[in-house]
Parts: sequence; structure tokens; C-alpha cells
Amino acid sequence: MTDTLILHEYPPSGNCYKIRLTAALLGIALERRGYDILAGETRTPAFLRDINANGRIPVLQIGDKFLPESNAACVYLAHGSALIPADRFDHADMLRWMFWEQYNHEPNIATLRFWLAFVGAENLSDAQKGQLMAKQVAGMAALALMDAQLAKTPFLVGDTLTLADIVLYAYTHVAEEGGAFSLAPYVNVVAWLARVAALPGHVAI
Repeated sequence: MTDTLILHEYPPSGNCYKIRLTAALLGIALERRGYDILAGETRTPAFLRDINANGRIPVLQIGDKFLPESNAACVYLAHGSALIPADRFDHADMLRWMFWEQYNHEPNIATLRFWLAFVGAENLSDAQKGQLMAKQVAGMAALALMDAQLAKTPFLVGDTLTLADIVLYAYTHVAEEGGAFSLAPYVNVVAWLARVAALPGHVAI
């Protein structure tokens, strides 16, 4: 890669961490620019104009181009690497887990972590408080589904690490922050987390 890569991020975010972890495992250097989302720094006119009109991070800046959405940024970094399977079915299965992560896993596990560990239960709106139980139930269902797959294979798409593992590791390994989830019942998930953490190049969130 010849373009300078800049990650616009909120460091505690699992979505931002996915990109850092992908880059670290591939030995790719990233510049990092931090924003305080709790202070509204991604909603300023300058950010909306110059970085992401959707007002969200992470955004991977590639030269003078800007790529929002964490999983898309991971795909960009991993292009041509072993993190994206060459086998047609395995490639599609990797994408299946990545889509599922954004639809079933992240909206529940990541949201409760953010609400409870960063915003604080006392600061939640009545609407948010009304969603706590449903998100907890849905998050446990997501963990159970992962656990069932990881009882069959060491990684989510068979025997080797793919982007599916990286994007799901990001919020799973910090799922207990905030107190909504316990990982102890999901023994296969816990073993998988240890496998990912032991990889050469692994970096902490």
C-alpha cells in the first residue's frame, strides 16, 4: 500500500479496534486520529463535511479517500491476504458472519457495553432502559450461536483465522464490560478468544 492510512477513531470502540487489529495482524501501519464521541466531536460541521457525512466513526482515510464502516475498512486492509478465504464458499461464509455481526451481535452486545460502561445506566433515556432486557436476551442468543459453531471448528470459518473472527472478537472479548453479559457459559467462545489473543501481532483494545 502506497497511500497513507489514517484511522479516524474513538479508541474504546470495538468497531475502531477491528481495524487496528486487522492492520496489526497484517503488519500494516496506521496513523490514528481520535475523537470524543461523547462530546459530539463527530457531529461538528467540519467532520460532517470533510470526514463522514453520516457523523460516525471509524473512518479509514486512504490518501484523499474516506471509507466509513468498520467491516468495509477491514476488507480493504485484508485484500489479497489469507484473512479473506480464496475458496468461494468460505469467502461467502466469512461475509455471512460479518453481516451477521452488524445485524445480530453488535446492536446488542456492543450497544449494552456502551450504554452501561460508558454512558451509565443512570443516564439512559426511558426508551433505552426499556430495551435493556431485549438486547440482553438477543446478545445471549448471539453468543450461543457462536458457541455452537466454535464447538465444531476452531475458527468461525473452519480451521484458519479470517476477518469473521476479527470483527466478532472485537466486541465479544469485552462483552462483560458493563455487566450485561457473562462469557463463562460459552466455553467454546472463551477458548476461541484465547486463540485469537495468542496470535502473533495481536494488539489489545
